[in-house]
Amino acid sequence: MNVQVSPAVGRYDIFPGPLAIESRHGLVAPERLKTLVSEAVWERGQQLLENGAVTVQRSATKLGGTVADRGWMPLWVEIDLPVGLTNTTVCRRCGSQWCGHGVALLLRAWAKGDEPKPVAPKPAPLVLEAPPEPSLRADVALDSSPRVGGWWAKFLEDGPGWFQLALGVEVDGEPVDLVPLFQSILREKSLDILRAWSLTHKPYPVRLPDGRLAGIPADRMARIVQALDAVLELRAKPRMARLDAAFLPDLGIPEENWTRPESLDGFRRNLRDPGSIEPLDEPEGLQATLRPYQKLGIGWLRFLAELGLGGVLADDMGLGKTVQTLAHLLDEKSSGRMTNPVLIVCPTSLVANWSREAAKLAPSLRVAIHHGPDRQAHALQTKADIVVTTYPLLVRDEALLAGREWSLAVFDEAHVLKNPRARMVQSARRLKSLRRLALTGTPMENHLEELWCLMDLVVPGILGNRTRFNEAWRKPIETRGDTVRAAELGRRIAPFLLRRTKWQVASELPAKTEIVQMLELEGVQRDLYEAMRSAADRRVLSEIERVGIEKSGIIVLESLLRLRQVCCDPRLLAEGASASPDDSAKISWLSQNLPEMLDEGRNVLVFSQFTSMLALVEPLLREIGVPYAKLTGDTKDRGAEVDKFQTGVASVFLLSLKAGGSGLNLTAADTVILLDPWWNPAAEAQAVDRAHRIGQERPVFVYRLIALGTVEERVAALQERKKDLIKGVMEGAPSAMQLSASELRQLLSPLGS
Repeated sequence: MNVQVSPAVGRYDIFPGPLAIESRHGLVAPERLKTLVSEAVWERGQQLLENGAVTVQRSATKLGGTVADRGWMPLWVEIDLPVGLTNTTVCRRCGSQWCGHGVALLLRAWAKGDEPKPVAPKPAPLVLEAPPEPSLRADVALDSSPRVGGWWAKFLEDGPGWFQLALGVEVDGEPVDLVPLFQSILREKSLDILRAWSLTHKPYPVRLPDGRLAGIPADRMARIVQALDAVLELRAKPRMARLDAAFLPDLGIPEENWTRPESLDGFRRNLRDPGSIEPLDEPEGLQATLRPYQKLGIGWLRFLAELGLGGVLADDMGLGKTVQTLAHLLDEKSSGRMTNPVLIVCPTSLVANWSREAAKLAPSLRVAIHHGPDRQAHALQTKADIVVTTYPLLVRDEALLAGREWSLAVFDEAHVLKNPRARMVQSARRLKSLRRLALTGTPMENHLEELWCLMDLVVPGILGNRTRFNEAWRKPIETRGDTVRAAELGRRIAPFLLRRTKWQVASELPAKTEIVQMLELEGVQRDLYEAMRSAADRRVLSEIERVGIEKSGIIVLESLLRLRQVCCDPRLLAEGASASPDDSAKISWLSQNLPEMLDEGRNVLVFSQFTSMLALVEPLLREIGVPYAKLTGDTKDRGAEVDKFQTGVASVFLLSLKAGGSGLNLTAADTVILLDPWWNPAAEAQAVDRAHRIGQERPVFVYRLIALGTVEERVAALQERKKDLIKGVMEGAPSAMQLSASELRQLLSPLGS
């Protein structure tokens, strides 16, 4: 092999010796090019050059252009420069290989011999090649006789939920359907070439059935083809689903030139006017007073129900998605549309919360829990209005759950359903529900395919199948930054996705919103709690029998303290040292909800009485990459940690009760999480007031995490009746001795009793 320097451009050419023939500007002479391709490809390239039309665009690093055979529209072809053994032409029809189109392009470029020039930005050309009927060509004169008139469009019913589209122009007073041509353009991914054609301001030549050529405005065709992208069937009859037909814009065609069946026309009018949705007052049986934005929310849910459609309620965390959903279910039951039970699927940690909230807010709705070892025999046999289950059981019990009909399937924390390939998503799709509703504050976290997965679950087909969505929406928006396409996507999903942020409804919110989050202990944590509770029960009652309740305060305090530690995290005790973060219901809740809060722009205070519990939260914050501050009794420079949070350097502040419960002004915070209840209302209020105080301009959300069925929940109930006594138990004060033996038995009773 010889390595020679071309004097024309001063670069190295690596070719076998006999091929060291002239090259210039990264191109190769025809003699050299002939050795790189087969004889058939070489002859085809010469034929295209002689009989077709070839255009060339060249920069220093790339050669591109269009190659048109006679009677066909141009193909885009390109190749990286310099040309050599290691690169080939890339043809929109033939792919990455040497072909006749590439040879024709290189031969024309060599013949032109122009110096490389910067290429002005133009739409990236793609293939535009039509089938013989109707055929297209660039270099043929249009017949003068055809008179092109106005545009028209027609929908015809084509089976349940489907409509066939005909759309075109009048030529000499007769309608000509152009939809087959539009299908061809979309099949060949030629929209960009059509846009480029429109820049010439020349009419687009279309071969009519009688052989004549008529010129159609290219800019209008480009707009219509773009609107049909992702909704029109390409390889069969030109039909589209009811939703797609309803959302299809008028395309600049006068309304009197549209023909639609009445069934589609009425559906279209209702769907395209979501601004007419009226707020609904609280339905009968709801034990809550709704705020104005929540009344609008249940009005929107009724709007979807009347159309038989699903949707995504994507309000910020803490704005009441649960109460709006329960209000909607009451409304559905009173309307008679709830002919079958409603299935609610949620994370395991939220099962108890749904049961508790339904009993409190909508007591007339009968709730069954499909969870636990005896679930197969009980939950689905009851005459319940609501069945609550978990995402793991949705997969494990798919045959059972998918074998029953549901009026509505509700997916809480639905952002877990963002991977279309996940088994959980497939199980959700197989549910036989008339409608589906997703509840999530983060409908999209990383990329648009997550949004497609969620929308396709609740409104199947609204964005086309996954492949069409990626081609028509995701690539233009994420890769090319197509803002027009992004706006179109927003308009398309608007009727089915309702999102209000806390900033948008701040004027409707109280200064402080308190949320009690009940968490169910499971697995290792549940087993350890029961073991510790049983031992404490025996020890405390034995001590009371031995010395009396008045002298048993220390034993009571120590036993309750250990149980409270288990409720936080098993690793706080030596007996649970081998547990993992996933074994803690409260750490799991933080890992699920804290990222969502931070995505919403919240600044969060996390309080605990146990500094060791705060230490267990730190690895989670480091894992998700969240900058944080920490204040405990061991902190040397309190002011530096406070400044780090107040100035926005840290978005999470970990605080112990004693160190951070008073004396601080933390108005940068708008969210407070109390990992463990303190039973002393005054101390708890002081901690909350670090954020909720004069100078705070935003609503404050307070989350109290309580382990369901444990000493935490039972003392919380006693707190309202005997606040002073509970304070005494926790602080070892004399008033602790006023607890009766029966009340202690209640505190130490088994889980679930």
